[in-house]
Amino acid sequence: MSFQIRGLEAGAFAHLFSMNADELGAIGARRVVADQADAYPCRIALRRVEEGEELLLLNHAHQTEPTSPYRAAGPIFVSRSARTGSYRGELPPMLRDRLLSLRAYDASAFIVDAEVAEGGEVVRLIERFFADPTVAHIDAHFARRGCFAARIERA
Repeated sequence: MSFQIRGLEAGAFAHLFSMNADELGAIGARRVVADQADAYPCRIALRRVEEGEELLLLNHAHQTEPTSPYRAAGPIFVSRSARTGSYRGELPPMLRDRLLSLRAYDASAFIVDAEVAEGGEVVRLIERFFADPTVAHIDAHFARRGCFAARIERA
């Protein structure tokens, strides 16, 4: 079963980078500069940014179906310089070496299956979930902090 993972659209966040600290604070966001490599996963590019890169930390609604009890939002990082990453049949760099919580949803945004995996097991789990025709998409979360990482869809 083929799958694809696409980062969030950069344009949806571009206007936020022109806001000052007070304006960002009013919407629950903050500007950060990566103080180390491999620590800040950008949800647009689907990679961890380099040290010194500017990002925003903000709340993002990723499960928005109003009739689902699984509606959800949470913190994400987005990089000013990011271009939307797209991966087909493979995991993006930021998902390859982290423990992930994968949640499979049906078309009504109800969870039909969920599991925790890392490394090569993640791809096998994605394939297993998509073998079920009721699975519409899978959301990946970083298991330790619970933050939304990416949406996985059928290709």
